[in-house]
Amino acid sequence: MRTLVAAALIAGIASGPAVAHAAPVPAPPSAPASASSERTAPSVSAPPNAAALEAAIAGLGPQHRDATAALVRVGGTAGRWQGSSGVADIRTGRDAVERGRFRAGSVTKAFTAAVVLQLAAEGRVDLDGPVRRHLPGTVPDRYGAVTVRQLLNHTSGIPAADGPGDSFEAQWERRFEVTVPRAQIANAVAKEREFAPGTAQHYLNINYTVLGVLIEKVTGMPYEEAVGVRILKPLGLHGTSFPGRTGTRIHGPHNRGYQAIPTADGSRELRDVTEWNSSDRWAAGDIISTTADLERFTVALFGGRLVPEDLLEEMFTVPDVRDRVSGKPAVMTAGLSRIVLPDGTVAWGKTGGRHGYNTAIGATRDLSRTLVYSVNATDAKGQDTNRVALGIVMAAFTK
Repeated sequence: MRTLVAAALIAGIASGPAVAHAAPVPAPPSAPASASSERTAPSVSAPPNAAALEAAIAGLGPQHRDATAALVRVGGTAGRWQGSSGVADIRTGRDAVERGRFRAGSVTKAFTAAVVLQLAAEGRVDLDGPVRRHLPGTVPDRYGAVTVRQLLNHTSGIPAADGPGDSFEAQWERRFEVTVPRAQIANAVAKEREFAPGTAQHYLNINYTVLGVLIEKVTGMPYEEAVGVRILKPLGLHGTSFPGRTGTRIHGPHNRGYQAIPTADGSRELRDVTEWNSSDRWAAGDIISTTADLERFTVALFGGRLVPEDLLEEMFTVPDVRDRVSGKPAVMTAGLSRIVLPDGTVAWGKTGGRHGYNTAIGATRDLSRTLVYSVNATDAKGQDTNRVALGIVMAAFTK
């Protein structure tokens, strides 16, 4: 699942017996209300629809077509709900670990963007300045003056670096391969640019790989340490970490991830894909977290506790260009994307997909509704929207 946009446009609820486990959940520290939110009615005023949310995650397990487990946390000023369903691993069949850790994939980009915007607020990074000012020789002159802002909102025109290929089997064979960020960048910029900087949008990890290197250059510390010092420690995100360049495991309690593989007899095998090296994603997608930590991060981010208000607008500003692939108006911002739900509610969020794990954070701008989920999808990198994740989104934001 690439963005929450697809999830918001198609209605679908997972079927099966209601075995979801729901429990009260304490609220995270509240964000200060902005002047605009004090003057206007909340985007979402009704409490979460518990029945719809329970139905969305019912019946998960090895027998389910789309997912073996799900963890969901819905919050905001309009009310709260938390639930889990499915199994932690298919071998034992034990219940899903409700407070388990998971690979959050491209949700990492929201953390990366927040750090870059902090550096901009400190006057250490110029969003409109060319990237090569900070990283000489990284972006060729023939690409034009690619700016930091264009990396943040995916309008740089830098093409993707070469990888193992799109097929699962090709990626599986190279799942423990270690990738170096600067080598990825060099591979990408050896190609011709996709478009003139600022004229189109193409959502690609390479933009955030460059931003990760930029963070290291400006702060003088490893990317992971910079995120830790600036975000994880101040917010007390004790369940959030990075696996490290050579790491392959999820440390701490977690639900195992699986990929469905078709077999010769027409059935399927669920292959355990929990252990995987994510260095090719790095600052674009290798963070590990929990639903509680991601909710706390979302509330702090939207509430202006991480990025000053003037620069926070970058995360809620969509560039006036079209998507290079679909031809539709752009939806990505600096670390987030804009989501318009069928009832007209506008939300902002970020999804992430790693084999075995689909994750998302999302919220209305006024924090009247927040959503974090981790779905152990059996085709997490597939082209189609995961139907369990879809049902969660629709249930969480339905008025």
